[in-house]
Amino acid sequence: MTPLDDSYILRVSCPARSGIIAAVSSYLSENNCYISELSQYDDEELERFFLRAKFRFNAGSAPAIETLCNDFQGIADAYDMEWKIRSSESPMRVLLMVSKFDHCLSDLLYRVGKGELKMDITAVVSNHLDLRPMAEREGIRFVYLPVDKQNKKQQEAALMAIVEETQTELVVLARYMQILSDELCQQLSGRAINIHHSFLPGFKGAKPYHQAHERGVKLIGATAHYVTSDLDEGPIIDQEVQRVDHTYRPEDLVAVGRNTETIALSRALKYHLEHRVFLDQNKTVIFQ
Repeated sequence: MTPLDDSYILRVSCPARSGIIAAVSSYLSENNCYISELSQYDDEELERFFLRAKFRFNAGSAPAIETLCNDFQGIADAYDMEWKIRSSESPMRVLLMVSKFDHCLSDLLYRVGKGELKMDITAVVSNHLDLRPMAEREGIRFVYLPVDKQNKKQQEAALMAIVEETQTELVVLARYMQILSDELCQQLSGRAINIHHSFLPGFKGAKPYHQAHERGVKLIGATAHYVTSDLDEGPIIDQEVQRVDHTYRPEDLVAVGRNTETIALSRALKYHLEHRVFLDQNKTVIFQ
């Protein structure tokens, strides 16, 4: 067998019907491929089928990956598939957006440095200058795009220009404290991830952890989701919670919140980078 780093990932979604798994697995086997992972899910309510296969070519003669992809189109047409094959080792190009809070950015930079997250950071974009030293210390391009009511449209256009220029595949709002316009949310549909505390829709506005303390909450959490025009209500990718009690002061709850945010965001990002997430209308299918 070829080395493990010569692996590919096939993602398929299509109307549910018999024979899909057999068609995919037989095709890969007939083309001298070894399947190391195979996950599938049938959403019986929506009659939608999802499949993720990780495979590699066996040792010896094998078709070029381009040939494999071209010839797979016949199966895809027969089953009305939406599909894509991509190298599992090809790092995704990711742009990070931040404001003043540094915990999510710091955590992501650490995980990238340790090889936990397979991605190339194309830029760090912010509406404040506070985190510029953190980005530039890592040799990452920092772009300052201050936003107000008058220039919001102009700055969002500048952001999309950076996305296109850098061939960014995913945008991560790592505690970026600005609401994106509906137009920008549509442009980034399915390729932008946000993180926020899980008190929403309760405890809105300023100092949510202080509001939570006053109500005596017993769970602190965070939610990572895809960005949509419905504020903080996009398809959920991951959530993290931690139990607290009456001894926690507001500043203690804030610290717990920071921890849950970094965990949920890094885990959601890892699922996306490994092509494990499928959008299923307003929810997700995740093959862990």
